[in-house]
Amino acid sequence: MNIAILGAGAWGTALAIALSARHAVMLWARDPVQARALDGARCNARYLPEVALPEPVGVTASLERALRGAELAVVATPTAGLRETLSALRRAMPGLPVIWACKGLEHLSARLPHNVAEEELGSAPCGALSGPSFALEVAQGQPTALTLASRDAGFARSMARELHQRTLRVYFSSDLTGVEVGGAVKNVMAIATGICDGLGLGLNARAALITRGLAEITRLGVALGGRAETFMGLAGAGDLILTCTGELSRNRRAGLLLAAGHGVEDILLSLGHVAEGVFSAQEVKRIAERHGTEMPITWAVCEVLYGGMPAREAVQSLLARDPKEEL
Repeated sequence: MNIAILGAGAWGTALAIALSARHAVMLWARDPVQARALDGARCNARYLPEVALPEPVGVTASLERALRGAELAVVATPTAGLRETLSALRRAMPGLPVIWACKGLEHLSARLPHNVAEEELGSAPCGALSGPSFALEVAQGQPTALTLASRDAGFARSMARELHQRTLRVYFSSDLTGVEVGGAVKNVMAIATGICDGLGLGLNARAALITRGLAEITRLGVALGGRAETFMGLAGAGDLILTCTGELSRNRRAGLLLAAGHGVEDILLSLGHVAEGVFSAQEVKRIAERHGTEMPITWAVCEVLYGGMPAREAVQSLLARDPKEEL
């Protein structure tokens, strides 16, 4: 299959490396300077310097060239760039099947990626690729399992089979909403876990926080139409555990820096990559309020990020909540 991967950050580069084992891959970088540097060095020096780009992978800054002969487009931009990329894709090659690999909510509109795709792509076959996956490990060929979700179950099944390979196991699901909610909200919970770890509150507290975070994700996901069982799978519990505990997690690192007293702007500059939870937290809170869904951990993260509340005070506010039935 000829695959165009749109977005040459860490995740787009990792997918290009992994998928080139079975497919013809063209990697599109928006910035011509980055594209030339990547193609010349055969390495993404800024976002993924540890792994070389295989020679068969093409690199271009021309969207037209990237899509020439493509049978599938994989959008690997941050969520903030999804709408613009899908709009350009529709104009260049309407009807091309599309999979997006970003996790989050659109700023201000609070739309999930599939809502954006419906508005920009119309009836083109499409779906989301999600699950516990650090870009570096995927690029290195470490075993990884993902979920490909689409409202078209046949499309999800066929694309999962196409992308599945020796070290990249791809399951399929028709619960697009559930998979996307899991991918978006786990970033907020990872910030909370980073705060917990940064304050030295211990492993008991971390386990409790992750468990209650999963309960929050499930409540919101079900309220939005997702299936409860989805949140017990790769795109729910799996992605949550990885992002909350993995040393490669940018959202967890954001929480660690918040616990140390750093401000949001300094944190984003320090990370050098997008930490989606920083941008998604307020949108998640807004959706939860709209649906009457209780999400105290999300509220606490928002207060630390944007309300000026000290991290330790936010933790105390969670501990002071009245006891209640667990499930």
